[in-house]
Amino acid sequence: MAVIAVFNQKGGVGKTTTCLNVTAALNIAQQCPIALDMDPQGHLTLASGAVRALPNGGMAAFFKHKTPLSDLLQETPCGWQIIPASLELAKIDAMFGSDPKAATLLRQGLREDLSLTGAPILIDCCPMLGVLTLNALLATDRVLIPVSADFLSLQGVYRLDSALNVLEAKLNRRFERRIVVTRFDSRRKLAYDIYDKLRERYGALVCETRIGETVALATSPMHSKDVFEFAPHSPGAADYRALTQELWDSGFFV
Repeated sequence: MAVIAVFNQKGGVGKTTTCLNVTAALNIAQQCPIALDMDPQGHLTLASGAVRALPNGGMAAFFKHKTPLSDLLQETPCGWQIIPASLELAKIDAMFGSDPKAATLLRQGLREDLSLTGAPILIDCCPMLGVLTLNALLATDRVLIPVSADFLSLQGVYRLDSALNVLEAKLNRRFERRIVVTRFDSRRKLAYDIYDKLRERYGALVCETRIGETVALATSPMHSKDVFEFAPHSPGAADYRALTQELWDSGFFV
């Protein structure tokens, strides 16, 4: 069972878009993926067409009431499964912030309840390094980091990489990571400069596939659809198909 945390502390970099469309691409490849929406904003839930969790349902029910994860699964209109989010998730940090054992709840829940499925699990993380994100990171050893092709996002990935290095030292473990450049505008020299700087610093950790800035990727969540359902022949669909294949070939989902 591969568990992948999709994480960046900076907003607007395509985190949810990446989680949505990589999950959808895995589903098309008949890998039966499961997505966990760990962001209180619930954007992945909305974009997938799933029914939004009740205040005490979805991922909040797992943390607050110890509801088994398998009981919280919903099937999206496109056929893959999700555990939805609600604003109630925003209270989890206050509830468990002083409990050092709280960061391992998700890891235990996945092992006890979903490990036998063998399905790849993708987690759309909260964009803050709190209890929710620590649960996601401790449940996996793989992190997919979307970075939009602009200067501020470049600085953000440097800080995120440093934060992961600190966590690795404290936990005595390694997070296998991949960086994917999103919102790539091929008409702008800056986009190529950002990509080149990332490749220079992180080498093969940066995916060769770049996700272009396209209308279909921006519009599909409005219709509660992934890009393959909304515009299967669009450049955005081709980009996420290529990214998923690249990650698969590198063993990232194994």
